[in-house]
Amino acid sequence: MEVKSGEGSTIKRRVGLLYDARMCKHNTPDGDYHPENPNRIKAIWNKLQAAGIPQRCVVLNAKEVKDKNLLSVHTENHVNLIKNISSKQFDSRRDRIASKLNSIYLNEGSSEAAYLAAGSVIEVAERVAEGELNSAFAIVRPPGHHAEPDEAMGFCLYNNVAVAASFLLNERPELGINKILIVDWDVHHGNSTQKMFWKDPRVLFFSVHRHEFGTFYPANDDGFYTMIGEGPGLGYNINVPWENGRCGDADYLAVWDHILLPVAKDFGPDIIIISAGFDAAAGDPLGGCRVTPYGYSVMLKKLMDFAQGKIVLALEGGYNLGSLSNSVLACMNVLLEDKPVTGSSEAYPFESTWRVIQAVRKKLSAFWPTLADELPTKLTSLKAPPAHMISSSDSEDEDTKVETLEAVLQVALSKLKVDDGHADLGTATPWRSELSKVDVFYASFGSNMWKSRFLCYIEGGQVEGMQKPCSGSKDRSPPKEILWKTFPHRLFFGRDSSHTWGPGGVAFLNPECDCRHKAYLCLYRITLEQFNDVLLQENVYSDDVSSPLFDTNDLNSVANKKAVSLEALKNGWYHNVVYLGKEHGIPILTMTCSLSAVGKFKSGEFPLRAPAPAYTNTLIKGLVEGKHLSEEEAKAYIHEASTKGL
Repeated sequence: MEVKSGEGSTIKRRVGLLYDARMCKHNTPDGDYHPENPNRIKAIWNKLQAAGIPQRCVVLNAKEVKDKNLLSVHTENHVNLIKNISSKQFDSRRDRIASKLNSIYLNEGSSEAAYLAAGSVIEVAERVAEGELNSAFAIVRPPGHHAEPDEAMGFCLYNNVAVAASFLLNERPELGINKILIVDWDVHHGNSTQKMFWKDPRVLFFSVHRHEFGTFYPANDDGFYTMIGEGPGLGYNINVPWENGRCGDADYLAVWDHILLPVAKDFGPDIIIISAGFDAAAGDPLGGCRVTPYGYSVMLKKLMDFAQGKIVLALEGGYNLGSLSNSVLACMNVLLEDKPVTGSSEAYPFESTWRVIQAVRKKLSAFWPTLADELPTKLTSLKAPPAHMISSSDSEDEDTKVETLEAVLQVALSKLKVDDGHADLGTATPWRSELSKVDVFYASFGSNMWKSRFLCYIEGGQVEGMQKPCSGSKDRSPPKEILWKTFPHRLFFGRDSSHTWGPGGVAFLNPECDCRHKAYLCLYRITLEQFNDVLLQENVYSDDVSSPLFDTNDLNSVANKKAVSLEALKNGWYHNVVYLGKEHGIPILTMTCSLSAVGKFKSGEFPLRAPAPAYTNTLIKGLVEGKHLSEEEAKAYIHEASTKGL
């Protein structure tokens, strides 16, 4: 873009762009899928090239960071570990070290990629600070905002943005960068950046993120709005913690207008660095929010009114390749053209968004008087329906579109024997009587691990946290036996909300056996008749059908096939009956999603989502009351399952 200078002439906007394929060398050691993978930055670069963006930019070369710059925010032990982790001396220990860290993988290319990512953000930040560039985007990986001073965490090895901010403040004082605004719009809280500048009034750190009262990754209280800094840094740490998923353009722009922009105006930054994660984008498999490319472009455009437009964007998260690359393209168009992409945002923020905004303003008003005034009721009364009532076209991540009972009955009735083309219901096999004589172990990995919750499927009723009662089974006899066992399968959590529990992910078990994982399951010895009733309630919320969904023929078949997907329940989430072996000669069965659904969770078509507190508490109660794990161990087990990528 050409912009007018002070003399009325025009000068071309100089926008930096940095990408280096060497950062693709950081990958899973065995080639398994992981959401933070090389395709992320490849997809961005391909999208920008197709749009002719690099030709309009100053394309920069990546540079490796110097150790002294890393040591300004990281400990020496941590710097040395990441520096050497890809060397041959760590070949036998690398996987073991990664397994002890929170959501981290390491390989032979990790060290180089980490050094390039941190050094590249310094490179673009320095060029913008010097005035050589107006703004810049560093397409880097691995991301950085979770990397603690002394430990890699959450896909992040070094904190790229913090390293660059510290470099400008401490290594290049002659550039006149005395105040830096760091805006973290990644869907996860920037826990590490917060800690690194906790007491530093030169850095105003702002993070807007899903928090859900400490249940969303990184799953602690650090991202709550009461965390505002300490000592000289008091008031210079601002957290806007969403109470729910589904937040979109209207929610983010309300936060911009009523928190970030007023404070930024008073703070007067010399440069802005954005931890530009795009996992709040619509369709992201980890984020569960609904920000559009238009929304990101408006958020960026509003920030360009500060610091003479000196803005550096450094890539953080974003795991849906389409929404990620489209959102980056939208931001690049803003940097180049100084205007948002075409679009509109006619929706209103959630009621919970206004509630959070008002809480943040009240907490910070003593430090930023511009936030002291109450927002008018006329404004805050403009609100969207509750988050769990909002549907999404990006995935079937809310209440599943189950078939009506009539449709289920039609399929189930088709399993009856017919004579002359007609089903004789009067002489049909009395399946309940027959199946009541056959015992199975139903193996539960989710909320049914808690006996009180499972009995809702047998006796009817509901426990605390459930949104609606269960109808119960026809045979309300309690389980004859209860056992606990571990199985080599992967537990994970997905979907945005459910009929039974409302907002939040629910448990799934990968039907594929994998000796690298261990899942704790509670085994209830019940009749095959009761198992059918549990199947029905788990999938279509009815209490009876005229024929079995899973009969003795299916029971014999599943032992050979290892899994049977039930056509009658194909739109339910738990229609796949999996055979796990035998106990005392009795078959062990569980119900979960299909392998094809696991693939959709991996690709992002279905959302992975951490469980809500009520659901989490039910899991903990089951594990603890079953005397299988301590409360601390149970929490750690659930936390790992809800944060580790598939």
